[in-house]
Amino acid sequence: MCGIVGFTGIHQAAPILLDGLSKLEYRGYDSAGLAVRDGESEAEVVKAVGRLRNLAEKTDDGKAVPGCCGIGHTRWATHGEPSQTNAHPHVSGNCTGSGSGMVESEVVGVHNGIIENYKELREKLERHGYCFYSDTDTEVAVKLVDYYYKKYQQGPVDAICKTMVRVRGSYALELMFADYPGEIWVARKDSPMIIGITDGESYIASDVPAILKYTRTVYYIDNMQCARITPGEAHFFDLNGDEIEIEPTEIEWDAEAAEKGGYEHFMIKEIHEQPKAVGDTLNSVMKEGGIDLSEIGLGEDEIKGISSITVVACGSAWHVGMALQYVIEDLTRIPVRVELASEFRYRRPILDPDQLVVVISQSGETADTLEALRLAKRNSIKTLAIVNVVGSSIAREADNVFYTLAGPEIAVATTKAYSAQLIAGYALAVQFGKVRGTINDEEYAKYIEELQSIPAKIEKILDDKERIQWFASKFAHIHDAFFIGRGIDYAISLEGSLKMKEISYIHSEAYAAGELKHGTISLIEDQTLVIGVLTQNELYEKTVSNMVECKARGAYLMGLATYGKYEVEDQCNFVTYVPTIDAHFAASLAVVPLQLLGYYISVAKGLDVDKPRNLAKSVTVE
Repeated sequence: MCGIVGFTGIHQAAPILLDGLSKLEYRGYDSAGLAVRDGESEAEVVKAVGRLRNLAEKTDDGKAVPGCCGIGHTRWATHGEPSQTNAHPHVSGNCTGSGSGMVESEVVGVHNGIIENYKELREKLERHGYCFYSDTDTEVAVKLVDYYYKKYQQGPVDAICKTMVRVRGSYALELMFADYPGEIWVARKDSPMIIGITDGESYIASDVPAILKYTRTVYYIDNMQCARITPGEAHFFDLNGDEIEIEPTEIEWDAEAAEKGGYEHFMIKEIHEQPKAVGDTLNSVMKEGGIDLSEIGLGEDEIKGISSITVVACGSAWHVGMALQYVIEDLTRIPVRVELASEFRYRRPILDPDQLVVVISQSGETADTLEALRLAKRNSIKTLAIVNVVGSSIAREADNVFYTLAGPEIAVATTKAYSAQLIAGYALAVQFGKVRGTINDEEYAKYIEELQSIPAKIEKILDDKERIQWFASKFAHIHDAFFIGRGIDYAISLEGSLKMKEISYIHSEAYAAGELKHGTISLIEDQTLVIGVLTQNELYEKTVSNMVECKARGAYLMGLATYGKYEVEDQCNFVTYVPTIDAHFAASLAVVPLQLLGYYISVAKGLDVDKPRNLAKSVTVE
């Protein structure tokens, strides 16, 4: 879950590398480093523990490290504690040092991923005279490339391909060879990597935002492929070492979308971008007043032939699936299961040849979700991906893709991507119901009207965010919070609870309200915050009753209801409201105050909102 960057061209590399790493700091931030070559001189490696600013200060914002070719890395520790020694880049020599300073090593490299058989490989290399200074699997990979490079003397492609065959696990590997000044060599398996090309200069990164200000022409290198990157050119090779052709892709994202644009944090900016993300995603499948899914491969015959749906995802994307389960089943009468990708792939799921497996991922690189997709495809099950990143691994491998048009999302805690995924799922549910005859023409028109109203209603919620800010300032000191709801409100509670815990570090749990009496209510004590989500009319009274049971045991109650349910103020200590909408689509509105609550509590506590501790944006390792 680390971030990697690379540059070779006519400008100084270090400032460009630092700039790119700043756009990827959400991918890892316990240490950072870079390696730069100035012509044919030895590579200079500089590392620093902690946030990227420490590396910037150490290099005088890159000015102290001259050279036009370099690689960089920001780390999220997997093997070895956060330390300068374990920080990347790593080198093939320098047994007694930390791999920093001016190094004479044949190979210098950085890596995103996990080498699963690194212990076995390390023992092999030790038998051949290699010694190790770090605890990382990356140093093993770099030295294995060096071993094959020296043993067979067939050049970088041969050494890299032999390494790829020998290594088990995932990697986006970026290397510089002493014999090839001005060149960067890369290899990929299951970890994200893009290569950007412009006039006389080339860029490498884990994610689009790192290079968006420099070029929009990118190449997506595929699994088990490697590449030679020179100024303004990229040459790609398969596992046999044969050169292959890859077509470039033009990125349509606005470069300003990856900047804060005057907001204090990316998260609050992205919360405010939700109306546009939702509207753009819905409009992408609207045609002549109706929903048209033909361009994503779901025509009427395909829709009618679906026997069941399995939604597979992780984290917030799984919460989207939980909400969609209620919506899809009610509107289409198609059975729906929602699976955690990390569990789905490690059991023997019962798969029907006529079912549809829907995988949801913002990045399109989520490791467990990607493997779940591959499991479905190995069993010849039709797959649909809901992803935000064009050209991502999941997008390339799924049978069909529904792209959410959220633009780049930088904050670790997802907001606009979640909302865009929800609207994509709603569109599927409404159109499936129309095609299968469970929704009549009048209902279909009404549902579309409701969907189209969501962006404006989110705007209305954002206009009243100061009430949430005030409430958050009063409760930033709490230690425990419980979110409760029934039906779709339970799914909303799951996401609200996650938002609070991941960025404010407050212990928070979500429960189906009816389950409180089956154990959880024993945890309620004086001033415990209980947040009840109350958007489902049929379940409203039952959930209020559960909240009152908590109040009788000392809880402080916050209610989240739709306009018109003002009587809930008699039971709750604080209530915030969202506009009324068809109950199927309530999650799109109710989640916004909960996003704001988590955000403002984190701000009140003085925490790093965009980069919460121990977390990374895209989970590309198991």
